Amino acid sequence: MNPAASNRLTGCVALVSGGLRGIGEAIAARFVAEGARVIVSDLDAQDSTQAQSAMAALGQEAGYVRADVTKEADWLALREHVEQRYGALHILVNNAGIDQTGAVETMSMEEWRRIMAVNIDGVFLACKTFTPMLAEAGHSRKGGSSIINMSSIMGLVGYPDISAYNASKGAVRLFTKGLAIEFAMKRMPIRVNSLHPGFVRTPLLEQGFTRMAALGIAGTVQELVDGASAQTPVGRLADAAEMAGPAFFLASEDSSYMTGAELVVDGGWTAQ
Repeated sequence: MNPAASNRLTGCVALVSGGLRGIGEAIAARFVAEGARVIVSDLDAQDSTQAQSAMAALGQEAGYVRADVTKEADWLALREHVEQRYGALHILVNNAGIDQTGAVETMSMEEWRRIMAVNIDGVFLACKTFTPMLAEAGHSRKGGSSIINMSSIMGLVGYPDISAYNASKGAVRLFTKGLAIEFAMKRMPIRVNSLHPGFVRTPLLEQGFTRMAALGIAGTVQELVDGASAQTPVGRLADAAEMAGPAFFLASEDSSYMTGAELVVDGGWTAQ
């Protein structure tokens, strides 16, 4: 239980994609601590060690459903599950994502399409699938239901050898703004905001740094960690839990007047 928990999400149902590890897992834990019932989705099998461990840690207020965010059929099955078991959805966190390292001239079309499929097609499919449920539930909350789309500081600025990742996260940023205006103009009670983490200690970051080291961009993963820490004004990488508080803010009624916004949590990296 988070010691700062205020139970301000009591009565809410939240869905967190990519929620078995890293930032997604931290967000799911914070939402449960704040009183929400949480559905976690990811690619791991239902009976996998990772899924069982995460669900044991989250407790009885959380459930897990395996789903591939690139497949519309999986989203439709997930919606049916949420409808039948919970009857409503108030918060949608589109956190699932992958990275892709490499120079543009060496990247295959298959690699390009894969990162776009996961990082932006998955966000589109989630929003398309759950908009009716979120709109219905939004009438009961100040500011309406909340969609939180996970972008990145790399959706704001360029960085060498990750142009595909830049493009996918930049697309998330502007899709968020377009959808926020669409809903607001229709007076549909759904807020849509994007969250932009900086360098965070997660399995995804470690995988990305491992690939960069293999490409010779640095000698070791630790050199990349040290370099990212040195480039960050506060002098360190973030822990995944430090993204959970900002996500809770966007999910709560404290952010009831925020939509189409980008919340940057990067230790000052993009302020330079």
